[in-house]
Amino acid sequence: MIDQLFEFVMNHPLLVGAFLLVLVAWIAYETRSAASNAVTSTQATQLINREDAVVLDIRESKDFKAGHIAGARNIPQSSLDSRMSELEKVKNQPIIVVCKHGQSSGAAQAKLAKAGFEHATKLKGGMMQWQADGLPVVKK
Repeated sequence: MIDQLFEFVMNHPLLVGAFLLVLVAWIAYETRSAASNAVTSTQATQLINREDAVVLDIRESKDFKAGHIAGARNIPQSSLDSRMSELEKVKNQPIIVVCKHGQSSGAAQAKLAKAGFEHATKLKGGMMQWQADGLPVVKK
């Protein structure tokens, strides 16, 4: 198996080089975007308790009802643009955007930032990380 890998690398250096370049670029992008405007579960808890942060859950309502952070507002990502006005009252408060795995919350956080929500952040790892950290969820 290893011999075949070395043979492939020797026969296709441009393809392997392009793959490595794309891989490095992707890792750099993911690392940069994950670190920007993202908070851990502990930091989110502190924001909620100390600064009265608003938790915006962008999962679909059935996932939200299965378990969410206490006090979270549910606005599915698909309807965020049309329901953005519901958040106008809390525009100056910190907003923590939560999704299932922490991957799609970045797009919603960027929409909020573009709309003037200066303190919008996302939860690293989403609800999966929140639950893995043993933090409480509410079911409705």
